[in-house]
Amino acid sequence: MSDEHAGNEPSHTDTGPTDTGHAGTGPHGGVPGSSGHSDTVYTEHDEGWHAVDAVPATGAVWVVVGHGEALRDLAQAYGVSAQALRMLDAHPLSPESHDDSWRHLRGRVNRSNDGEILLSVPTASYVESTRDVVTGVLTCLVTDRLILTCERGDAGVLQRAAEKLCDGLPVPDTGVRQVLAAILLTLVNRASDVEAGLGDAVAQLEQLVVEPGPGPTGERASGDRATGTKQTGNGVPGQDALGAIYRLKREIAEARRALGPMTSALPELEAETQDVHGPGLLHRRADATTAVWLRRVRERSDRIDAHLDSHDELLDAMLSVYLSNVSVRQNEDMRKISAWAAMITVPTLIAGIYGMNFQHMPELGWRFGYPLVLVVMAGACTLLFRAFRRSGWL
Repeated sequence: MSDEHAGNEPSHTDTGPTDTGHAGTGPHGGVPGSSGHSDTVYTEHDEGWHAVDAVPATGAVWVVVGHGEALRDLAQAYGVSAQALRMLDAHPLSPESHDDSWRHLRGRVNRSNDGEILLSVPTASYVESTRDVVTGVLTCLVTDRLILTCERGDAGVLQRAAEKLCDGLPVPDTGVRQVLAAILLTLVNRASDVEAGLGDAVAQLEQLVVEPGPGPTGERASGDRATGTKQTGNGVPGQDALGAIYRLKREIAEARRALGPMTSALPELEAETQDVHGPGLLHRRADATTAVWLRRVRERSDRIDAHLDSHDELLDAMLSVYLSNVSVRQNEDMRKISAWAAMITVPTLIAGIYGMNFQHMPELGWRFGYPLVLVVMAGACTLLFRAFRRSGWL
């Protein structure tokens, strides 16, 4: 657990908005401190979660912030502790305020003295057409009855989690912990979709590299546009296969960088459920519901990481097969060149002997000497050709 202690005295959290009369009028309900951005507000009712236009004074509230820079203003408007605000100040809330390192942000689980949790994890989505893994960042600030969330990227984790809660689908736990469960379960589901897409791409590439087509007129011999590979006339994958393998390895590494921070953050959240003392939010439960779904999320993320590792190992094996195929093809070419060189050597040797113009060479005076030499040359070349064909060199 990475706690933020800056030497300040604990401050009490006011979980309600500072002015409920400022509930927005936008289509999804604006909220205090939204800085002009239309944010979506969800509240929990007996029949489930619903989007509302006005923030209720009681009950659990989930706010989806449309822009990261408004997250701090919104948190201040809802009266979170000063320590939690300092945690947000030290947090990369927008990619413009930091370098590209925000795309590979390490998983953070920061906790204030009042028990507020600041969670940030990368997200991942898979583009089927280009076989690219696109990463983003998800930030959650959780208090007793309020959870503020902001997502950057194309994964759509918050939208899918909201659909799951509003449609009444079974999600473990209650209150803000139920929202956190929906978000983390959706996050790991998106990671599973990425793993499945990469697995399909690896399987297609394996079929092309390990089981090449029979020739230039075959379907696989013409290449695979999806994997970006080509094959030569003898069915051996061309140079594009090497690039396709390395591109897939790069995308798998991208997916593992996005999944790794989540697998490191989940044990810290699980540790909260084991602690029976302190102001922590997750361990204020008498039952083990929170610990159960956190363990499920962690185990599934570990399985996804193991599957990605197996895909990477399979690509390593395909790389070895590809290089072996290239080496075999080079050896075959060398054998053909050597066979033809041997056949050319015989007539060259005979012509060189009789071209030395020695004075005593009786064959030069024979009537049938010239035709006989030609027959010997042709016969020797024919015998060599048949021998090389039987041995597989030609």
